[in-house]
Amino acid sequence: MFTSVDDVSARLAETGYLASPAVATTVFLAARLGKPLLVEGPAGVGKTELAKAVARVTDARLVRLQCYEGVDESRALYEWNHAKQLLRISAGRDESWDEARTDIFGEEFLLPRPLLTAIRGDDAKVLLIDETDKADVEVEGLLLEVLSDFQVTVPELGTVTATRRPFVVLTSNASRELSEALRRRCLFLHIGFPEEELERRIVRLKVPDLDEALAGSLVRVVAALRAMELRKVPSVAETVDWARTLLALGADTLDEAVVRDTLGVVLKHQDDVLRAAAKLDLDTL
Repeated sequence: MFTSVDDVSARLAETGYLASPAVATTVFLAARLGKPLLVEGPAGVGKTELAKAVARVTDARLVRLQCYEGVDESRALYEWNHAKQLLRISAGRDESWDEARTDIFGEEFLLPRPLLTAIRGDDAKVLLIDETDKADVEVEGLLLEVLSDFQVTVPELGTVTATRRPFVVLTSNASRELSEALRRRCLFLHIGFPEEELERRIVRLKVPDLDEALAGSLVRVVAALRAMELRKVPSVAETVDWARTLLALGADTLDEAVVRDTLGVVLKHQDDVLRAAAKLDLDTL
């Protein structure tokens, strides 16, 4: 997929994803070693976007499993089209059960979900298991089987083994501790909030029409907000949203009036807005 760490950085940058050296190195190693990549970090720092960027630069199909509380095997792996099976049974009323069973448990009635989809076929795929920490512990057991051997057993059809392994990215906001068994099967990458210079480059890349000096001021204010004790600190995505807001308003500087009127773009709780308004000193930034 990639020839070197520099190749990762350059190709991801072409899609608009500016990767730090640590990110580029870990992506290169995951691709070279054929290991799943577990990416942890706060919301909005680019974990999901990393998987999408890898899919774009490698011309691979993105297969996404969005995890949530209550997601089960039928939503993650496969299920049978029961309505279609019943219609088939009704149409063949004169058949014996053994004859009908052979037919209704065929490919025509199988509904593959993301995990099964990712290991079938010969085309290049990126499997994104998003917000893994939101899934129940039982789902981790399913992931262990799939990520260990890249194969799935469908009792009625047999074992399906990947002929071409997907590039796998698991993301987590660390709201729940993942099992050591799952971590052991993955390379680990933590993506935190970027350094100011990298975040300024990201803002300039995503909002190229924004004045460079204003972009610098914006990034410094966001860094000051993250240093406060807030319920939710601004993410990189929200920094970009704020930059687009300033551009839409035609703001030339980030003065107190502009900050006061637009804090709701980056802070999503009223007590955070009040605390930031009281403590933020633009003269020192």
